[in-house]
Amino acid sequence: MTKKQYTEEFKEQLIKECQEVGNVSLVARRHDISPNTIHGWIRSLRKRGTVKPLPRNDEKRILEIQKRLEDVARENNTLKKLLGEKELELAVLRDLRDRVNPR
Repeated sequence: MTKKQYTEEFKEQLIKECQEVGNVSLVARRHDISPNTIHGWIRSLRKRGTVKPLPRNDEKRILEIQKRLEDVARENNTLKKLLGEKELELAVLRDLRDRVNPR
């Protein structure tokens, strides 16, 4: 018996389909896959979270790492801006609270 290798995209598609249908056995039967295989994919997805594995090819791996780093840097800058806005808002509210007569 040979072990099939499924792509990550295929696994994600089946997991999404299972969530939509709500029945792993039905989806497994449709695609002629063991329900235990799909349950294993769901378990591993829950374990690793939303992190997708890196490609095996070195060039693709480096490009993917650079892309992820840029995404994280962009998100970090957005969060810094939001934090700065909230800090300013809190400072204004504290200033108003500390005034004797705010009118």
